Amino acid sequence: MKMPFNSIFSWIIKKRIHQIDLFKQYPIEVQQDVLNQLIENGKNSEWGRKHNFSKIKSYKDFKENNPLTDYATLKPYIERMLNNEQGVLWGSDVNWFAKSSGTATGKSKFLPVSKEALEDCHYKGGKDLLSLYYNQLPGRKLFKGKHLILGGSAEINYLDKDSYFGDLSAIILKNMPWWAEIRRTPSKDIALMSDWEEKIEKLARNTIDQDIYILAGVPSWTLVLCKRILEITGKKHLREVWPNLELFMHGGVNFDPYREEFKKLIPFDDMNYVETYNASEGFFGIQDDFTKNELLLMLDYGVFFEFIPMSEFDGLNSKTVISLEDVEIGVNYAMVISTNAGLWRHIIGDTVRFTSSKPYRFKITGRTKSFINAFGEELVVENAEAAVAAASAKTGATVSNYTAAPIYMEAEKKGGHEWLIEFTVAPDNLEAFTHILDGELKGLNSDYEAKRTGDLSLQMPKVIQAEKGLFEKWLKSTGKLGGQHKIPRLSNNREFIEEVLKLA
Repeated sequence: MKMPFNSIFSWIIKKRIHQIDLFKQYPIEVQQDVLNQLIENGKNSEWGRKHNFSKIKSYKDFKENNPLTDYATLKPYIERMLNNEQGVLWGSDVNWFAKSSGTATGKSKFLPVSKEALEDCHYKGGKDLLSLYYNQLPGRKLFKGKHLILGGSAEINYLDKDSYFGDLSAIILKNMPWWAEIRRTPSKDIALMSDWEEKIEKLARNTIDQDIYILAGVPSWTLVLCKRILEITGKKHLREVWPNLELFMHGGVNFDPYREEFKKLIPFDDMNYVETYNASEGFFGIQDDFTKNELLLMLDYGVFFEFIPMSEFDGLNSKTVISLEDVEIGVNYAMVISTNAGLWRHIIGDTVRFTSSKPYRFKITGRTKSFINAFGEELVVENAEAAVAAASAKTGATVSNYTAAPIYMEAEKKGGHEWLIEFTVAPDNLEAFTHILDGELKGLNSDYEAKRTGDLSLQMPKVIQAEKGLFEKWLKSTGKLGGQHKIPRLSNNREFIEEVLKLA
């Protein structure tokens, strides 16, 4: 007899709705419970002993005994953990590390992923997404078909026989719980491939004849895959390939620039899109209401949240740090997290703005620093400055000012970056400068390098030589000439670059 798995799963995950309703009703109490649990485990770690966890009785005690941290702060501890030293930042063993790119401290950073973080945060988030989906749309039958999960460059690397690192997607796929693995596609040998050109081709050809109900992944790579599938099949839209496709679970980058492209690929009003906020550091938010472009803050995942008003943000020296209880609607905050993987009062670099406090819903507003992350490339100013300097040195050029912004995918056009550069001394060959810039960015940032692979997601950068004095003209036109006003180096939208281009 065939197991009515879809019906059983629907019943099980709906039970979770009751628990979600509880943390919506009692958010502060739930967060205090999370903090207590973190302290209880953390007091068995070196960090906990050093910062008096055994004496902490309140949030006030926690703040007074623990400094704010960033990756540079925790890097010496994490490097010891990478050498399989246990009990450093977290009381339980940590054997997995998520590799993430784009920091000022090096090409990659390695973030601890404990068993608790996998089970009680990342996988719980995936299950809750489906719970909330079934709650909004009763009678769904998602588990009748396959779930196509498009992970990142998912190679698993062995630090030793008991310790591993890889992209978060690799770690999740490698340890996938049975209830998710039973319907997941493609096979792990394809899902864990790191050659993206070959991976997209194999993904396309191996899933064309499957009955796909769910797509999950970063929008840019998912677009590349879907367009390749339509090329192979000659179909006009994805429902001709997958008649039962009904849900795209996405995250990692702003979805708005991709929305129209997906509507062209799936031109049906009953196609649903659900956003998540799932970072290497933890799973933080889920779009729990399809009618609202905002995320529910998930409060019982073993993550304790704090916030710094961006108007008072001063990195590790920030004086004003508040708990969830004191946040205000409409204020832009830098997010600070303490997690069940041993990140303590960690400034992750993301900024959020709350849209509601009953329950706590929010929007991701950007980064504490300039960046471009339109395609999951996580390009930060440190990468840009180093690449521009290297390209200038190798071509004999001198750059006086520059800015860069994304070129969004549309129709048959691929995505990319547009650089508007004002030279004091221009290079003899702008094309050569562009190629060197691109190569340097690949060397500095492995996420950018992955997205540039085979020009599948990101095409070669477009460099425009600005007329001399153009940026000064913009500063003057906005009343910002002189003083401490600076040109934004990187923007995750085209607003600034378009303003400057209008003055050209």
